[in-house]
Amino acid sequence: MAVETQSPGTLGALGARVLRAPALHSVVAAVLVGALFLIGTGADPIGAYGSVVSGALGPDGIGSTLTTGTSIIGLAVALAIPMRAGLLNLGGDGQLVLGGIAAAATGLYSPLPAPLTVVAALLAGMAAGGAYAALAAVCQNRFGVPLLVSSLLLGYPAMSFASYLARFPLKEEGSSLPQTRRLPDGVELPAFGASTVTVGLVLVAVAAAVYLFTDARTAAGYEIRMTGLNPRFAAYAGVDRTKLTLRLMALSGAVAGLVGAIGVLSFPYRFIDGSLTAAGHTWTGLTAALLAAAAPIGTALAALFFAALEVGGLAMERTTEVPRELTQVLQAVVIVFLAARLNLTWRRARKKPTDTHDAKEVSVR
Repeated sequence: MAVETQSPGTLGALGARVLRAPALHSVVAAVLVGALFLIGTGADPIGAYGSVVSGALGPDGIGSTLTTGTSIIGLAVALAIPMRAGLLNLGGDGQLVLGGIAAAATGLYSPLPAPLTVVAALLAGMAAGGAYAALAAVCQNRFGVPLLVSSLLLGYPAMSFASYLARFPLKEEGSSLPQTRRLPDGVELPAFGASTVTVGLVLVAVAAAVYLFTDARTAAGYEIRMTGLNPRFAAYAGVDRTKLTLRLMALSGAVAGLVGAIGVLSFPYRFIDGSLTAAGHTWTGLTAALLAAAAPIGTALAALFFAALEVGGLAMERTTEVPRELTQVLQAVVIVFLAARLNLTWRRARKKPTDTHDAKEVSVR
């Protein structure tokens, strides 16, 4: 009986928190700014936004949205893992392509049966991405190179190395494209029906679910959140930031490598130089993680929102002649409004104790 009486209040409090969320305000503001932009160019905002929704979530677009969402959600979760502790991994592209090329090499040369080769390729992709991301943590822990710099700069040699392998040792003979040979028959992720959505979506969902459970239900998740909120307090409580950085970066790179392996084990079942990074899904995933402040559920929802914008933008361009770049403008406006809102909140929180202290001084005098 007590649960029944408390449930409405709990739901009401949750609804109030959602309505007060800075991310929601930023999305609404971006939609309004986009509508003003459309009106200024003489386009119909209702028709344009309607085509985005129908193009992304309609029968013809939902498959593309889920396929695109597989990469964006996976990379968003990968980058949110260290971000939850106040660490920023900017080397997602390098970890992504290393995971992809490791999966391609494993798939081409593995003597195991096809199903076991698929598993081995996924694990190889995770190992390659995780090990390379851990290298960025070592650069910070041992040599004092900031993680922001080390992770970003290490991405370039990783992409160059993967490009070399795709263009020379693993290149398909007779092809003018910088791509590896096609994976053997059966070395691929099963698809759902005739769609392009593969089991990779399930793997990404499992990764997001593990992240959610760890964040909400384990002591490790509590340590990660506390480190992100107050590193000094976490260090005083006994959290070893050096080891935590290494573990989180390894996990982050492993998930990014998993996404790369999923991309290679899906159509066209090979590694094509530049194909994994050309769409910019790494930076879209980073945007989603920033928008949700690295919260597990919010990160996944924000990533799915951006995937729908990307796919819906193509449909909008076809049906209304509004350029798809509008969706990129909306993403940028979301980040600008979110940053402005958080900066304003931080300034108010910083100013409030000062005001209270000044009031106390006046009362004493």
